[in-house]
Amino acid sequence: MDVSPTLWVLTIVGLAALIAVDFFIGRKPHDVSIKEAGIWTIVWIVLAALFGLGLFVFAGGQPSGEFFAGFITEKSLSVDNLFVFVLIMAKFAVPSQYQQRVLLVGVLIALVLRAIFIAAGAAILASFAWVFYLFGAFLIWTAWKLIQEARADEEEEEFEENKLLKAVERRFGVADRYHGTKLWIQENGKRVMTPMLVVMLAIGSTDVLFALDSIPAIFGLTQDPYIVFTANAFALMGLRQLYFLIGGLLRRLVHLSYGLSIILGFIGVKLVLHALHESGVHVPEISIPVSLGVICLVLIVTTITSLRASKKQAAVEAAQPQAQGEGASKDSIEA
Repeated sequence: MDVSPTLWVLTIVGLAALIAVDFFIGRKPHDVSIKEAGIWTIVWIVLAALFGLGLFVFAGGQPSGEFFAGFITEKSLSVDNLFVFVLIMAKFAVPSQYQQRVLLVGVLIALVLRAIFIAAGAAILASFAWVFYLFGAFLIWTAWKLIQEARADEEEEEFEENKLLKAVERRFGVADRYHGTKLWIQENGKRVMTPMLVVMLAIGSTDVLFALDSIPAIFGLTQDPYIVFTANAFALMGLRQLYFLIGGLLRRLVHLSYGLSIILGFIGVKLVLHALHESGVHVPEISIPVSLGVICLVLIVTTITSLRASKKQAAVEAAQPQAQGEGASKDSIEA
């Protein structure tokens, strides 16, 4: 897809305007209601759909299909990332009215990082075709790692600060409580960080790790930097509202890791096949309609099986106290 510098500028300005609107909405700290989160989640999804339809009208079916496949994949990976955001919020006990500010800054950091990674990835792929093999192998390894983690069935996870974050905390010091949305305060004559800044740095540092999975994944669906960037941008921009909308649902998506592992593994295989094709080996290539169908099917099946499994588990847990109560009553009668 041939994108002029003017279109790039207009697109970035348009996305910046949307981010500014998002910031204006969330500038005042408040608890986000389900209604508010739901309305804005729908707005962001509709905007993404309209953009994809615009690509279909002005650029054709191929770019439009690549955008929708990339958008759905990135959105799915972003939902999985929300698990980590939940752990970070719990770790630092972020007051509910400040969580949306933290998420907004986290999304901005993610956009900047991904823009850098996209530019670097596009330049590398244009110069070294063998990198497709590397991306493909990395995605297949990531898929296997996700399966292993899902099968481990670990106890309740807790976010652990990385070494860089701990070093920053030691260097500047951290206040013992939140001071609204302030990032720095004066304490005993010394300028120290507030917990708000520490949380933002924690989310920003994890965004780097998230990009390592998402960027190779979307390059497996399209090598067009414009589509890669816009699909990532639209997937991230509604992430803040989605956090509040499905916060309780996240823990019910027990099979999401399995679904994402299948998707990443599938895209990894697609990348390897593409690399072989570019090397002159006659192998079948997976088309965008097939990719889009597989991604949607996996996510639908994963969601259905997750909700069924969660419902069954909830029924078992609800029956246990009742059974224990009946046992205690029976013991007292016998006594």
